[in-house]
Amino acid sequence: MYFIARVASLIDALNEYVGRMASWMTLGAVLLCFLVVVLRYAFSIGFPWMQELYIWQHACVFMLGAGYTMLHRGHVSVDIMYNRWSARTQAWVDIICVIVFMFPWLFVIAFTSSRFILGSWSILEASPQAAGMPGVFLFKTTIWIFCALLSLQGLSLICRRILFLNDWKPTEDSSSAQQDLV
Repeated sequence: MYFIARVASLIDALNEYVGRMASWMTLGAVLLCFLVVVLRYAFSIGFPWMQELYIWQHACVFMLGAGYTMLHRGHVSVDIMYNRWSARTQAWVDIICVIVFMFPWLFVIAFTSSRFILGSWSILEASPQAAGMPGVFLFKTTIWIFCALLSLQGLSLICRRILFLNDWKPTEDSSSAQQDLV
């Protein structure tokens, strides 16, 4: 059980770190958007790469922050029946829903985007705009990163629910796994 708790803690730590780093892109996007507006309307200067960059930053916040949001239970959920169930039933529902719904859809997203992403990598795709951002292929890769981070967080949720269902309590040796298991 310690191994399962450790895996969950490592995944949670990864998504916590990535989510916090991605959150800084929000500030970057706001400041860059402000700069673009000031340059355009006050000085009649425009840089296409700057406009694309703040759009990319905004998209990356959502793509890279999805696992972090799941970690902190920030995704929208409709808990009409769920809240009325026992904690054990909720744990089983969480496990089943991750396996039956979340993992297959993340696989579909990753699989169907493969040609799109690999094609972009094969030509080292850049922006079609003159003076646009280079590295569109890197931006498109965030789709796979999104799938990986969210899949890992789903695995962490399953691990934590298994620990809960087995009444596992962390010892002092496993203090890094002492997060809320439910």
